[in-house]
Amino acid sequence: MTRVGRIPYVNCYPVYGAIDRGIVPLDGTLVDGVPSALNHGMAAGTLDVSVVSAVEYARDAHRYLLLPDLAISCDGPVRSVLLFSDVPAESLGGRRVIVSRSSMTSVALLELLFEHVWRCRPEFVAGDAEISDLTGFERGGARPARLIIGDAALLLGSGSAPAASAVEPFRHVYDLGAEWKVWTGQPFVFAVWVASRALPVSAALRVHASLIESRDWGLAHLPTLARQAHDATGVSLAACEQYLSGLDYGLSYPHLAGLTEFFRRLVSAGRVPDGTLAFLPAA
Repeated sequence: MTRVGRIPYVNCYPVYGAIDRGIVPLDGTLVDGVPSALNHGMAAGTLDVSVVSAVEYARDAHRYLLLPDLAISCDGPVRSVLLFSDVPAESLGGRRVIVSRSSMTSVALLELLFEHVWRCRPEFVAGDAEISDLTGFERGGARPARLIIGDAALLLGSGSAPAASAVEPFRHVYDLGAEWKVWTGQPFVFAVWVASRALPVSAALRVHASLIESRDWGLAHLPTLARQAHDATGVSLAACEQYLSGLDYGLSYPHLAGLTEFFRRLVSAGRVPDGTLAFLPAA
């Protein structure tokens, strides 16, 4: 049975919603995990097909084939990849910035923004992306800046759930999707779906067809998925609808241009090897 990775965040609801509801069959078994765990599973061969961080593909492209027309992208604000700080980003040089252990792509993007946009070099410290980590500070007390991703960022950024209201607001909030758009003028691709090159093409094609069909159902039923997201997180229904409708789940020419620009900058910085995009062939 093909092992298929899934991130249990709201941003994946549109791709897996119809599969979860039994509307679209999947010739495989779903395996949940945060992005870093799914990256590791694909690299270790314990997953056959999965959504992974875009950087994971660039880091080890020879292992994978990209699934066509399937990604998690934004063309402006993403709303779930946020840097929170009590001082402007330009003033964070030499200061601690706690970055999520869960997402290679978000951390790599943040490093590029500090280097080329904010032009300072903070001290990056690996940490967790939980709102509970932000409580317990004295009001007005010093606290490090934090990169928070996924549902925790959506909660804190919207301020519409009880857990978020317990945190004293940060003075500065940077949406990394919006920052990339201002900097480059391009969409940003945070995650892609890949198949292991060791998986028979026929099996990968069956999973891909199911994911595309489920994705199309999800995009046609965003209000239903927004309600599910509201029930799961406590974020307001309006904020969930805005969030899901602001993401793109395709991989069009503009998205590919943004992805290759990101990879070009990572190659120039020596963070990933140079390579090419290789796609699962059509049936």
